[in-house]
Amino acid sequence: MTETAPRPVDDGSPPPAGGAGAADAPAVNITALFAEAATKSGLMWVQPPGDRAWPFWHAWADDTVYAVSGPGEQTLPWLPGEVVLLLRSKDNGGRLLAVHATCEEVAPQDERWAAATAALSAARLNATDDLLGRWARECTVRAMKPFGPPLEAPGSYGTGSGAAPVPPSTATTTHWRPWHLRGRPRRRRGTRHPDDR
Repeated sequence: MTETAPRPVDDGSPPPAGGAGAADAPAVNITALFAEAATKSGLMWVQPPGDRAWPFWHAWADDTVYAVSGPGEQTLPWLPGEVVLLLRSKDNGGRLLAVHATCEEVAPQDERWAAATAALSAARLNATDDLLGRWARECTVRAMKPFGPPLEAPGSYGTGSGAAPVPPSTATTTHWRPWHLRGRPRRRRGTRHPDDR
């Protein structure tokens, strides 16, 4: 991935006051920006076609995003051979890049298994068991590699809010309230009395 972010189209309008026009701004090196964002932020989102974006922690090595999911690890849906990766800015947490990426499962017999699990185990926190054995038996390790021009990048963001609908859940709000001896204190009932100080 060696693309640069597209520059805004020059519509003939005067440049903003106090500086040169946006078209004179230097192009962004997307490859370097992706690598920096993937290295500095341990969290990104993956969006399969027709589905919402799923957050996941990852490891970045050899220009590849590695992720593990399954029992005892994070939850990810089935992912096809091509997905969209969304990266955030470490500075303000906002959306930074959206790119296409190939997605492949890495099996224990794959030659990439050692590099992938080495990077993931180094980034995995609070592990107390045999990670590699459990990953080989029960989990799915994936390798995602970005390609092509970015879908969104500095200077070319979409105009939508980016908000996603709340996923369905069986969680509910309880109506039970804790019992207080002699009721709640008067100062917490929303009313004031003459003897209140």
